[in-house]
Amino acid sequence: MIDFNGTFIDDNKAALNLDNRGYNYGDALFETLRVINGEIMFWEDHYFRLMASMRILRMEIPMSFSPEYLQKRIVDLIDKNGLSDKAARVKIHVNRQSGGLYKPHRRGVDYTIQAHALAHSFYTIDDQAPYVVELFKDHYVQSGLLSTIKSNNRLINVLGSIYAEENEYQNCLLLNEKKSVVEALNGNLFWVKGKKIKTPSLKEGCLNGIARKKLIAIIEKTDFELEVSKLSPFELQKADELFLTNVIVGIQPISRYRKKTYQADVAKTLLAKLNALARLEKSAVAQR
Repeated sequence: MIDFNGTFIDDNKAALNLDNRGYNYGDALFETLRVINGEIMFWEDHYFRLMASMRILRMEIPMSFSPEYLQKRIVDLIDKNGLSDKAARVKIHVNRQSGGLYKPHRRGVDYTIQAHALAHSFYTIDDQAPYVVELFKDHYVQSGLLSTIKSNNRLINVLGSIYAEENEYQNCLLLNEKKSVVEALNGNLFWVKGKKIKTPSLKEGCLNGIARKKLIAIIEKTDFELEVSKLSPFELQKADELFLTNVIVGIQPISRYRKKTYQADVAKTLLAKLNALARLEKSAVAQR
């Protein structure tokens, strides 16, 4: 069951109009959420990122798109899919309405919401399985505002994923046109050396990740020194730890990059704090 423009329909009855602008021109964006027992994790952050992304793409935001409306659509969809007492991955997809070529005939939007079960309610780390990464250098992320949003223009991520599979890597790190390390294929990157933690800035072209935002706030309350700046590929092998973040997996430690192997002690400590924050926000939402 999915939600299409406010109507619940069976997955097998959903059809894509061939004039769909997301399909034709990538004129679309998406938001990925984690829902636990019917409560959306970090909902306000996701909602405001979605609204900001639609404004960046000059889409007309429907009057009905209040946080309360979208939250109810998500929770109702979770219920209809039998996931109210489970962990779920929810994807909101928004595309500009059909019409026009490169220049759209209108600015209004259509949307869909999908939900799928997840294995774990809260974040875990499997530090027994290897997690090996390499640089993907065939194509570059362009630094700038468009790279910070979850638009449908994800060819670099697709090609990087194929490259990783062909070479038996678990992930790849992406570079921008200035040859700075930006992020991984599916998450933001954090670098740890002693008591210093670095993560690429949004100016470098990395995704404005929700887990990244939450983790930065957590780190700022610890005794670690946080630096948000550009990250050179030469710094990767100097790190004690490298780890990735997104709202679905939480924190994913990297075990090896080229000849360098990494620890995961800081990642585990921060993951516990991220889980605690998620529980705290979930409890606050439930009390409203």
